[in-house]
Amino acid sequence: MSQATNQVAQTMRLALIQMQVGTDMLANLAKAKTLVRQAAAAGGQVILLPELFAQQYFCQVEREEFFHWAHPVEQHPFLEDFGHLAAELGVVLPVSFFERSGPVYYNSVAMFDADGSRLGVYRKSHIPDGPGYEEKYYFAPGDSGFKTWSTRFGRIGVGICWDQWFPECARAMALQGADLLLYPTAIGSEPADQVSTPNTPAMWQRAMIGHAVHNAVYVAAANRIGVERFDASSCTFYGHSFATDYRGEMLCEGQPSFEGILHADLDLAAAREFRAGMGFFRDRRPGLYQALLTLDGQV
Repeated sequence: MSQATNQVAQTMRLALIQMQVGTDMLANLAKAKTLVRQAAAAGGQVILLPELFAQQYFCQVEREEFFHWAHPVEQHPFLEDFGHLAAELGVVLPVSFFERSGPVYYNSVAMFDADGSRLGVYRKSHIPDGPGYEEKYYFAPGDSGFKTWSTRFGRIGVGICWDQWFPECARAMALQGADLLLYPTAIGSEPADQVSTPNTPAMWQRAMIGHAVHNAVYVAAANRIGVERFDASSCTFYGHSFATDYRGEMLCEGQPSFEGILHADLDLAAAREFRAGMGFFRDRRPGLYQALLTLDGQV
C-alpha cells in the first residue's frame, strides 16, 4: 500500500522528460533513469517520460517479432527498477510500457507513487490505426477504464498519446478529481501526408489546452524527438512537450531539437478554487448526454 499522506497537496513541481530514443533498449532505459535523477535533483516531484520510451516506435510497421518486447506486469524486465527509483528519489513516476496479459497485448502505464508502490495500471483506451501508426496491429483497446490516482503530490490522471485527442477521456479523469492530466506521447510526422501534415504540433497542443480550459485542470504531455526508421518507413518526432495551466496558459515547452527536462510549478490550491468558481461541473447535464454513449449519436 502507498504511504502517501492524507493531507491534500497544495503545490507540485512537475518535470517533463523529452528524449531521443535509440535502437538499444538498455541504453534507452539508462538514459531515462539518468534524466529522472536529474529532474528529481532539480526539485521535480512528478516526473513524466514519453510513451514507450524503452524502444524506438515499432508501430510504424507490422512485425510479429516485436510482440516479444511485451511482458506481463509482474514479470516485467524494467518496471520494478523504476518503482525502486521512484522510492529512492521520493517522486511520482508514471511509466509507459508494452504489456502482455495472457494472449492479449496493451499499451500501458504503471503509476508509481513516491514510496515506490505501484498504484495501478492504465491501458490505453483509444488505439490509432494509419500509415506510420499501426497500433491496432499490436494493441487491444484498453479495458482498465480511465484512471485517476491519489499520490503524495496530488491527484493525477494519465491518458496515453491518442487518448489526448478525446475530450471524453479528459473529462472522465477530471470528474474523478484529477488535479493534473498527464499524457506520455509518441507523435511526429505523418508519412502518408507530408504536404499538409494534419497533426501539427500546434494542433496537437491546442487539443490538450482545450482539455485544460474546459476542465480547469493542469495538463502536460511528454514527447520524444529525432528520426526513427523501420524498413521504408520513417517518422520525425517533433518534441514540443509542454505543460499548460488551468486557464490554458503555456508554462513550458520543448522545441524539436531539445533533449532534456522541462519544469513547471503548479498551484493546485488555486486551480481547485478557480475550478469551483467556474461552475463547469456544477452546470453539467449528464441526463442530456446519452448520445455520447453511442458511436453514431443516435439515441
